[in-house]
Amino acid sequence: MWGIIGHEWGLRVLASSIAKGSPSHAYLLAGPAHIGKTTLALGFAKALNCTGSTVPCGQCLACRKIDQGTHPDVRLISGEGKAIGIDRIREIQRQAVLRPFEGRYRVHILSSFHNATPEAANCLLKTLEEPARHEVLVLTAPEADLLLPTVVSRCQVLSLHLLPTPAIREALETRLGLDSARATLLARLSGGRIGWALTAATDSEILTKREQQLDQLRSLLSLRGVHRWSHVRQLSAPSTDLKGLLGLWSTWWRDLLMLKAGCPDRVINLDRQEDLAGVMAQYDRREIVSALKSTCRAQEQLEHNVNARLALEVLLLDYPGGLAGGRRTD
Repeated sequence: MWGIIGHEWGLRVLASSIAKGSPSHAYLLAGPAHIGKTTLALGFAKALNCTGSTVPCGQCLACRKIDQGTHPDVRLISGEGKAIGIDRIREIQRQAVLRPFEGRYRVHILSSFHNATPEAANCLLKTLEEPARHEVLVLTAPEADLLLPTVVSRCQVLSLHLLPTPAIREALETRLGLDSARATLLARLSGGRIGWALTAATDSEILTKREQQLDQLRSLLSLRGVHRWSHVRQLSAPSTDLKGLLGLWSTWWRDLLMLKAGCPDRVINLDRQEDLAGVMAQYDRREIVSALKSTCRAQEQLEHNVNARLALEVLLLDYPGGLAGGRRTD
């Protein structure tokens, strides 16, 4: 439906509101990163303003303008990498009182609204409390709990979830024409994030960077103790997506654990199976479990704004071959 992969329940709710001619004035699409929240929001904007016989048709002038980002009544305001400030919300409020220029509805999509400043979030409340007839707001965030309860209570919340691996694999094969092996690899690596899979299918740099980061882990593990610290500054630099890096490393330790358990069919990094099989013999199950737990612990610490360099130093020493490696099992 609507050319959207997955999220059937959310699509039915949105389509039903359009069919009844009674869309809510505000929606919150909540779910993990890269699962298609913004894509769904844009699809909804097209469905609200489509002039074709099939909604959304994707071919009418309104649909094409929204795809191109040039429709005067549909604005995407992203909080990714930069907080949404109060000036952007005031701009929405000024526009909300005006009738749409071309479409039936004026749609403002506030992506990653959990990154909005407190002033912006509070300012948005006025718009939510006094909605304009032709204005629809669509907010996105990883979790509803990351937003002000007063904001959430004034939105219709649609919780989106990670997609099954087979669904992503099928989409990559049928829509992008990928061969089965590559589609299966990307589907496994995506962890249910369809947006990541589609981007990785067309951007070779993503997999190249992943290869480098896994090689970097292997290189670090070949060093002993404090000799690993020489790499900490580079790994904890502001330009490094440390959360993403640790997420990747956790899949590597998880794969080793799956191989130890005799479950090769559950390996995520399918293209590294030979490498994993060779490494598996170097560690016992206790060391692998400890390393995986330590990686997950470091990820949680970063979520709570623990100093990145300190968290990384402790992690590398907890890994097998570090000063504390293999001893922690709690």
